[in-house]
Amino acid sequence: MNGEVALAMVAELLRLGLVLCLPLLGVVMLVGLLVSVLQVVTQLQDPSIAFVPKLAAFVVALVLLAPWMLERLTAYASAVLARIPHLA
Repeated sequence: MNGEVALAMVAELLRLGLVLCLPLLGVVMLVGLLVSVLQVVTQLQDPSIAFVPKLAAFVVALVLLAPWMLERLTAYASAVLARIPHLA
């Protein structure tokens, strides 16, 4: 295995990690923004009001996106394992 192949594999892994994290981060950021607006309007500044909805939205999004995420991770792992005989 030369350096170019290893670098390409690491770049692909980082790209996949970014693609898998972005939907979850987007959901948490959107819920955080909505809760922040609600807190400003109602003048409630309790930290748990911001934390609990974001956690609940994260869990729901993770449950809904888990099959897609697992499919992408499995495809990546299969591709990496398929390359092993060609790298030796």
